[in-house]
Amino acid sequence: MTQGTEFVLGVDAGGTKTLLAIADRSGAVQFSTRAPTLDPTGSPDWAKEIEHLAGFAAEYMPNVSGAALGLPFFGEIEAISQVQRDVCAARFPMRHEVVNDVQVAFDGAFAGRRGVLLLAGTGSMAWAGDSSGANIRVGGWGDAFGDEGSAYWIGREALSAGSRALDGRGPDIDFARALLHGLRLDEADLIGWSHAETTRRSRIASVAKVVSEIATVNETARSILERAGDMLYDHAKMGFERSGLPESAEWSYAGGVFSSEIVLDRVTFRIGRRPSPPVLPPVGGALLRAARLSGWVTDDAWVGNLARSLSCDGLV
Repeated sequence: MTQGTEFVLGVDAGGTKTLLAIADRSGAVQFSTRAPTLDPTGSPDWAKEIEHLAGFAAEYMPNVSGAALGLPFFGEIEAISQVQRDVCAARFPMRHEVVNDVQVAFDGAFAGRRGVLLLAGTGSMAWAGDSSGANIRVGGWGDAFGDEGSAYWIGREALSAGSRALDGRGPDIDFARALLHGLRLDEADLIGWSHAETTRRSRIASVAKVVSEIATVNETARSILERAGDMLYDHAKMGFERSGLPESAEWSYAGGVFSSEIVLDRVTFRIGRRPSPPVLPPVGGALLRAARLSGWVTDDAWVGNLARSLSCDGLV
């Protein structure tokens, strides 16, 4: 490391994993690492994981001028948000900002432009806004009674359809067998597997990947993914309406659910126009926010350099 080099730090903490990256003034990523989720409702060790993250980056920390951390549930439950602020203040003594993880995904997707972002990972939400900082969020109510179209929702719907078929109450036993095969489970193990205390949410969300694989040959799986796309469209539609953005405004996406072509194609069909590919991944949005917090020049050239560097590091 060159003496006196200045860096910014970004964290994107989703429902199943966390990414930390550090970039220099040119937009080149100098360090990155992965960690488990920092979900305070599902991981009792989330505060320790933040400590570990800061430790991994210890070599760079004295030269980090600004940091932005996108954390799950921040701004949604005040008691949790205050603890998140306190933990981050203790571990990141430089100028820093804690925001919701969907905010950094939005920042990355549009890099300062206005639009509607659909996020569908473990949970789901639409985030609509413009460069002035005015934001509207739709969804994000959690897995108990919301998160429609998310990986968790897809997993829950698939497990419901599969269990009914195993009972004889549902029509597609082939789907149930394919689901068990994809999960490497026997029928007798399914209840115990789904009730793991500390990993229940992420386990059920992981079923979405299996559903996507089965959907190439199974109509039940395909139907679940198409319904997920319809529900995500409902989020986007309300995002456009409530934000006052014109129907021609851009939309983009983030989150693992959109790795399914069925879901992405369904949302695209319902909206009626193709999405704008995200300019930066969510961790790039965190770095962009940190750079602006530090007063750096973040023009198109800098954003382009950051995008290329993140891609080379496999962080897209």
